[in-house]
Amino acid sequence: MSKNISEERIKILEMVEDGNIDASEAMELLSALERNSEEEIVPKKDVKWLKVRVSTMENESKVNVNIPLALVDVGLKLAKTYDPKLKESGLDKIDIEEIMEAVKNGAEGKIVDVEDEENQTRVKVYVE
Repeated sequence: MSKNISEERIKILEMVEDGNIDASEAMELLSALERNSEEEIVPKKDVKWLKVRVSTMENESKVNVNIPLALVDVGLKLAKTYDPKLKESGLDKIDIEEIMEAVKNGAEGKIVDVEDEENQTRVKVYVE
């Protein structure tokens, strides 16, 4: 098991400990991690990531999330539901299913670029 997978497991367990997710949600995430690690026995150079960046209008970082595409369905839904910074940032106004459909259809590069003048927040979602 790679160090990265171990770190991800620890993060999931910390989310349970903090009360951000329940045991069944943690099991779903751990299962997704396990499936992902089994698929990546041979390192792939074409692994793609969904990246979410939330910043102030002055480009001060508020949220910086990188999610392997294999975990996007689970990861973004949990992040949107349980991370108060993501809720405050306006990510809850973005249609996750629409993003997933675009990614499944081969979208790359910037997918979402939203500026919220009222809250002085900028949200960018892209695939790399």
